Formats: sequence, C-alpha cells, structure tokens
Amino acid sequence: MDENKLRSRGWFGKSGKDGFIYRAWMKNQGYPADEFEGRPVIGICNTFSELTPCNGHFRELAESVKRGVWEAGGFPLEFPVMSLGETLMKPTAMLFRNLASMDVEESIRANPIDGVVLLCGCDKTTPSLVMGAASVNIPTIVVSGGPMLTGRYRGKTIGTSDLWRFSEMYRQGEISQDEFTTAEACMCRSAGHCAVMGTASTMACMVESLGLTLPENAAIPAADSRRKVLAQLSGRRIVEMVKEDLRLSQILTKEAFENAIMLNAAIGGSTNFVIHLLAIAGRIGVDLSLDHFNDLCAKVPLLLNLQPSGGYFMEDFYYAGGLPVVIKEMIGMLHDGVITANGKTMAENCASAECFDPSVIGTLAEPVKDLTGLAVVRGNLCENGAVIKPSASLKPELMQHRGKAIVFEDIDDYKARLDDPNLDVDENSILVLKNVGPKGYPGMPEVGNMSLPKKLLAQGVIDMVRISDGRMSGTGFGTVVLHISPEAAVGGTLALVQDGDFIELDVENRKLNLEVSDEELARRRTLWKPLDMGYNRGYVNLHINHVMQAHEGADLDFLKGGSGDKVTRDSH
Repeated sequence: MDENKLRSRGWFGKSGKDGFIYRAWMKNQGYPADEFEGRPVIGICNTFSELTPCNGHFRELAESVKRGVWEAGGFPLEFPVMSLGETLMKPTAMLFRNLASMDVEESIRANPIDGVVLLCGCDKTTPSLVMGAASVNIPTIVVSGGPMLTGRYRGKTIGTSDLWRFSEMYRQGEISQDEFTTAEACMCRSAGHCAVMGTASTMACMVESLGLTLPENAAIPAADSRRKVLAQLSGRRIVEMVKEDLRLSQILTKEAFENAIMLNAAIGGSTNFVIHLLAIAGRIGVDLSLDHFNDLCAKVPLLLNLQPSGGYFMEDFYYAGGLPVVIKEMIGMLHDGVITANGKTMAENCASAECFDPSVIGTLAEPVKDLTGLAVVRGNLCENGAVIKPSASLKPELMQHRGKAIVFEDIDDYKARLDDPNLDVDENSILVLKNVGPKGYPGMPEVGNMSLPKKLLAQGVIDMVRISDGRMSGTGFGTVVLHISPEAAVGGTLALVQDGDFIELDVENRKLNLEVSDEELARRRTLWKPLDMGYNRGYVNLHINHVMQAHEGADLDFLKGGSGDKVTRDSH
C-alpha cells in the first residue's frame, strides 16, 4: 500500500494546525518524529481488566504483539475498550456485549488506525470486538488469550464443566463446604479462560474457523510460551495485511460463515456460538439465519472428545494437534479455498496438520458421537426457532420426549420453588423458565441449564428436558432447549405456557410444540400483560427498547450493518 493511502495519514500527514496537534501530543510519549512518517499505525485493542480474570494476562500478551509490529515496520498503539468479565458482571455480561461493540467500533473509527489487533478471551470479549471491528472494516487480526491449564483435584482432572457437578453434589450434601472451597483453588490454576469447550474456547475456535487468526490460535494454552509467539507473529502479520489492504469483508464471506458453522458442530461448541455468529454476520452484511445452521450441521458428527460433550480439555486438544486437525479431517465438506488472515487458504493452513491423539480428536469414519453438536428446532412454542446441543445430553432418549410442563414465571420464581418438596414434578416433566430472554431479564443470562429439583436428584435423576428463552453456559450440559424466539417478555407463545400443559420435543425432526389449541392460546393471550421492567434510563433502557430477538443475534437494531472507516471532519 502507498504510504499516502494509509488511513493514519489523515491525522499524522496533515500540515498546519491540525497536523501540529495530532503529532505534538503524541510526541509527549517520547516518540521521535520519524515514527509518523509513513509507518502503518496498528491499534492493539486490549480487553485487559483485573475484573475480567480470563483476560488478566493481556498486558503481557500485548507486549508480544507490539514486538511483532515493530519488527514489521509498523507503529503499535495500544488502547483499552470495555472488558466483559463473565464470572463477575451482573446481571449478565451478555447485557453489555452490544455496548462493548459500540466502544470498539467508535474507538477504531475515531482514531488514526490503519489496522487492528483484537486481544480477546473471555466469552463476550471475542464477539463484541469482532462485531465492532466488522462495522468499521479495516485490516484486522484476532489474538485469543488461550485456555487455562487443566485443573487437578484429588488426583483427577477437572474443568469448568465440573462446577455444575460439584454444585449438585454440594446441594445433596455429598461434599462439604471445605471440599467445595478446595475445588475452587484446584480448578483455576493458571491464566486463561475456561479449559473446556465452553463459550470462550468456542469463540477462539470460531475466529480461527472464520479465518480471522493465524493457524493454531484456538487451543494454545495461555501459560504456554507459544501463545506469546503467536501474538508476536500476529503483530508482524497485521502490518502486512495493511500493506495488502486485506480487510475483514474479504475474509468474512458467506463461505467463511458456513465453514465456522460446520466446524462448531464438529467440536461440540457452545450454543452461544449461534447468537454471536448471527450478530457478526449482521454487522458485516452476510445473510445468515437459523436455517443455515440446521442445513449445515445435520450431517456433522461430534469429532472432539472435550468436556462438556466428552472427557478431555483444551490443553489436551492442543497437544493432540488443535483445530487444524479437525479442519483437515473435514476439508471435503468445507469451503477450503477461502482466504484467511495470513493470506493463505484454509486448505493450505491445515495441509501439514497431524493428529497425535485419536482419543481426543476423532474422524468422520469413527466420530466421538454420532449426535451433532447443534440443532435448531421450530414449532408453535418457538415460531422463530430455538437451539439445543444434542451432544451435551446425558440421556439421548430425551431427544424425543413428551412431558408435562412445570412452569417458572421468572428467575425469582424458579429459585423460590425449585426445591419445594411439594413441587408437582417427576423425571418425565419438562422444566420451563420464562422471562430470561434478551429483553426479559434483561440481557439473556446463562440460566437455561436449570438445576434439577433436589428431590429428583435424591432419586438419582441426572437429566431432564429444560426449556427457556435464556442461554446456557458453554460449560453446561444436559437436554436443554434455549433461545426460544419470540421470548416471553414480548408475548411469544412461551409466555402463555401453564403448569400441566404437555410439550413435545422431537430433535430428530427438529420440532418443539406446545399441545394447546390455537383457540386456547388466543384466549390466554387476551389475559397476558407485559412485564414492567422498571428501567427508565441509561444503557439498560436503550438495550430493552432496541435489542433484537435471539434468532437475529440479539444485536441492537440500529447497529446492524456498518458505518465504514471514513471520518471527514477534524477535531479542531
């Protein structure tokens, strides 16, 4: 690229008062004048925060990126954006994903940045950064923070998915508070995000599947020195991408999205993948719907033996060969000629990949499970669709099930009554949780994988069908139907379900139906009243008024699409 065409020249290449201001105040950081002479300015978009433990090592990772940028002749400038910590933020980090994406979009557009490196790790940091960058559409590469090391507890390997097991054991009195506390320290024993195929790992696989990273980005542990090497190489590569003018829109094609969908099914990725990929597609202008997920996932078996769908961990995945091995195994099903961030095709990137542990990574001929990692169901209970992760079911026979609804009107009702010994529930019942969707909570929290009633746990029940308009942690498991659309808070059929109604789930035929007549539903609708959310100011009010439904990616309606990278007016 001609240096005069660099976007940053609109700041640092100016003469007169404006150029004086743009350059002079940068020089107070000790940069010599020639740093501004034609070097590509590379923004390092950093979600470091001590309130986001998964991203707590990003200061160090950013330094590795900077080394690579300097080596390639670029000028690195690090900047912070809103960081979303899944484990600490209330009521849910998802409420703020779109806000963070706005921060990213405007931070990139408003500043003299020619290319950007996105540093992301914890669940919502990855989609929010990619969404924001997609709306600006300049050369972009992603560097994930990497998974933490596998936990060790009393001679056994553990990860985040075991949290749900420990919780049920604690509720049952099978382990003490001291044992519960000891497990805390044993599970999270290094920097990095969840060590299982939860949402953070799924997002890392997503960006590699989309072609937004260098090969092997998804699985290198945060504590492994090779994570820093990849960051440094990414710093070098983004400078080259600027010179080539390789933009997000050239990588994020329809074919790239289809690849990501098929690979997510193969790895047993989080159901959160669906809602985030739909939002990213909406920003870059690719036509994507829930129907694409069913069409593309139907014939993809589970190839990865990782928790929560299997038994291993992200660390094992990396040592077994990582995502390139899965890509190579599926190359005949994928669009293998799509371009990726390093300028090579997907096929070229995985050509030398080799599986070093077939117990971790299966093959199409001998998959880990025949059940697909994702299915979309439709019916009168979810006119616009809902999602389920069949591979995470503990009782595959529940994939076809008819049962009586036990209804919880909201999260408070659920918490108050779940363990009531008088609750009229048995193992064939279907637990239904309302008003935990994009508007109803607000923010669509990860409460869809409801705990089972204590009295059923005592009987040895390990799984039940659970249905809600909320989400589930990627670390969760069970027969859980999520993302019901339209949600209860906007008057979807879910809002009309009553105790004792029968519901039929048929995953094989992609159906979910409430066995109540249209006439009775119409009568109930006349009695339905929307919730008084009680929010009348600030971002939460903005979110409630503008958030789209789950089948549209739960983005804000006015953020769909992009505004590009042009800024025509100066600041002084």
